[in-house]
Amino acid sequence: MIKSMTGFGRAEAADEERKITVELKSVNHRYLDLNIKMPKKLSFFEAAIRNFLKNYIQRGKVDVFITFEDYTQNRVSLKYNQELAAEYMQYFEQMSGYFNIENDVKVSHLMRCPEVLIMEDQGIDESELWPPLESVLRQACEKFVESRRVEGENLKKDLLQKLEGLDEKVCLVEERSPEVIAAYREKLTAKMRELLEDTQIEENRIAAEVVLFADKICNDEETVRLHSHIKNMRDILTDEKSQSVGRKLDFLAQEMNREANTTLSKANDLKVSNLAIDLKTEIEKIREQIQNIE
Repeated sequence: MIKSMTGFGRAEAADEERKITVELKSVNHRYLDLNIKMPKKLSFFEAAIRNFLKNYIQRGKVDVFITFEDYTQNRVSLKYNQELAAEYMQYFEQMSGYFNIENDVKVSHLMRCPEVLIMEDQGIDESELWPPLESVLRQACEKFVESRRVEGENLKKDLLQKLEGLDEKVCLVEERSPEVIAAYREKLTAKMRELLEDTQIEENRIAAEVVLFADKICNDEETVRLHSHIKNMRDILTDEKSQSVGRKLDFLAQEMNREANTTLSKANDLKVSNLAIDLKTEIEKIREQIQNIE
C-alpha cells in the first residue's frame, strides 16, 4: 500500500467530565519527526504517545495537537498557608511599632496577601485518563492514515503513468541506435568514395571503423538497466503489501538518472540526445513525486 507523507486526521471525545481532542498534520520529511503540543498536565504521557504514533507513522514531519478540557470542579482545591500568614502578621506588628500606628489588619486583609490562599490543582489519575486518550489517539491516527492512503493512491496513478511514458522513450532510444550506426556507415562510405574516387574501397576498413563507432555510442547496458529499474519501480508501486517504500523508490530514481546521464554522454546523434534529455526531465518529475511517498 503506497501512502503519501501528507496527511490530516482529527478526533475528539467528550463526556460529562472531560473533552479530549487530537489533531495530526504532516508533510514530507526524510525521517520521522514528531512535534507534540499538549497541556502540561498531560506531559507524563509523552513517551507513551510517541510510541503509540510510531505504530501508524514511519516517515514525515508530523505535528500533533492535543487539547484537554476538564469539566469537573473537584480537580481544584483551596490551600491555606498558615506559616506564611503568621509571618505576614509578624511583620505587620513590627511595622505598627516602628511607625507608631495602629495595626488594623483584619482577616479579609490578610487573605489578600500573596500565597496565603492558593488554588491548587489536585492532578489527574493517569491510569484513569490514558484509556480515553488512547482511544482518541487511535481514531485520529486511523483517519490520518486513511488520508495518506488516499493521497498515496493518487501519487501511484501519476507515477505509473509517468513510468509508462519513460519506458516508451527508452524503447525509442533502442530503436534509434541501429539507425545511427547505419547512417554513420553510409556517411563514412560516401566520404571515402569522395576521397578515393574510382579506387577500390576497402570494406574491411569501413567495417572496422563502424565497429569502433558502434562500441563508442553503444547504450545497450543503459537501456537494459533503465527497463529493469522501471519494472522494479512499477512492481513496488503495484504491490499491495508494500510498506514505507519511499527510500527504495528514491534510490531507484537515482539509478535511473545515472543511466540517463550516461546515455546522454554517449549520444552522437541529435535525436538520441533529445530523448536522453527527455528521460532526465521525466525522471526528475518522478523523483519529485517520490519525495512525498512514505
